[in-house]
Amino acid sequence: MPARPLTTSSEAPAAEPATGKASNVSDVKKHLGTLLTSVAMIAGLALLGFLAWSWWQSRLPGSYDVMSYGTVDDGGAQPIAHHHFGVDSLSGPAGKPDYRLTLTAERAPIRLASGKTIDAWTFNGRSPGPELRVRTGDLVQVALVNKDIGDGVTIHWHGLDVPNAEDGVAGVTQNAVAPGGRYVYRFRPEQVGTFWYHTHQDASQGVKQGLFGALVVEAKAKAHGLDLALPVHTFSSRTAIGTHDDVQRRAVRPGTPVRLRLIDTDSSSARFRLSGMRPSVVAIDGAEIRPAPVPPGEAIEIGAGGRYDLAFRMPDGVASVEVVNSKAALILSPDGTGEPAAVPSRPVFDPAARRRAAPALRGAHFDRTFNLTIGKKVGFLNGRPGRHWALNGKLYPRVPMFEVTKGDLVRINLTNDSSSVHPMHLHGHHVLVLTRNGKAVSPWSTDTLLMLPHERYSVAFRAENPGLWMLHCHNLQHAADGLTMHLMYAGVSTPFRAGKSAHNDPE
Repeated sequence: MPARPLTTSSEAPAAEPATGKASNVSDVKKHLGTLLTSVAMIAGLALLGFLAWSWWQSRLPGSYDVMSYGTVDDGGAQPIAHHHFGVDSLSGPAGKPDYRLTLTAERAPIRLASGKTIDAWTFNGRSPGPELRVRTGDLVQVALVNKDIGDGVTIHWHGLDVPNAEDGVAGVTQNAVAPGGRYVYRFRPEQVGTFWYHTHQDASQGVKQGLFGALVVEAKAKAHGLDLALPVHTFSSRTAIGTHDDVQRRAVRPGTPVRLRLIDTDSSSARFRLSGMRPSVVAIDGAEIRPAPVPPGEAIEIGAGGRYDLAFRMPDGVASVEVVNSKAALILSPDGTGEPAAVPSRPVFDPAARRRAAPALRGAHFDRTFNLTIGKKVGFLNGRPGRHWALNGKLYPRVPMFEVTKGDLVRINLTNDSSSVHPMHLHGHHVLVLTRNGKAVSPWSTDTLLMLPHERYSVAFRAENPGLWMLHCHNLQHAADGLTMHLMYAGVSTPFRAGKSAHNDPE
């Protein structure tokens, strides 16, 4: 009998290879899935580790040297030998003072002209503090006493090129004056013009609360006419000229020479509407310019910390200055009455578009050239995650430090690569504006340069005031949020420390 074909048994083994392949594919998928999961977990852990490291690295110690973190930029100059010196050695002159004053920082209520009472931080019970009027060349001595400002206080002489130890920056040029403490400033002003003073300890809070005042340096020969310093400030949403948050009227004889010194003490720009006069801008940030007539209806806009001086002869009728978007105004008239006249709306006065003078420093050899770009960057600022202000792509405190030597002719190319306004303030120096957006301008000297969104400026200065100087945005909240750095003279050091446990917080 012939053997039966083993069809069933022969078919079963034929299926085994297919089952084996499917099993292998499944195993590979499982292993691949496990591998991808592991890789994802490792990448996630690495990311978390990097974020944790970045967070830790961003945290500022309780006490630190502001020079320890920044990256020194020498502006392309060759390294040179230099002697070492401390900022505390750069003090004001000795001798008998020609002008002496004590300013006591204290909490006190102030009353605005409208009747509104403000719980303010004051100098001598007033905000603005006492107006200081001194003569060029006088030896000025101001004693600062802190009665009860818990976080401490200093005095910075905004726009005045004082010796470095007198600059009043907590944690950089001095320690903040604690309650019950006292500190004496001495300097001999060589500039003539409009300046102001304010605390530079927790400045974003202290200035807002009222720790500021006007400072005017006059020539030895006294000028005739009416000369008014007009600091503008917002107290609890009330904008005021001095303490006048409404209309202030004053009688002025026709033909009288008038000089109005406009000072923006807020952290935002101030715009002024002028009427009934034929004014000229005669000074910007305490530096005289060739008188620039302001056309009828053209407003004056001043960046935070900036100053403009207007000059005109009193007309026969009403002359007025109004702070736009507020009720604050000054009206001058022969009999002390009147209302501001309606004026056509025109663009704001542009200092760069004045009657063109020869381009400044064309063909000059600059000893050092620096580039500074203002932008934003995602990261951690003292442990806080977010999109923060950055300088040359770096977050505070790892921002550039510009190094110069005495006598250098220095150029800084500034770029505002943001959609915000930045009034950039350099301590201890004035800069000469050379170009805007690559085009030469009629130059002017400034210490607080108003940079509109996406503007570019080239400025220059002669390094003649040794020390360690702040360069920061005078929107003081921007500065507190990291928009600050330093200009250092080669060889300088500071014995002072910033930080919470050091009780020094300049911004």
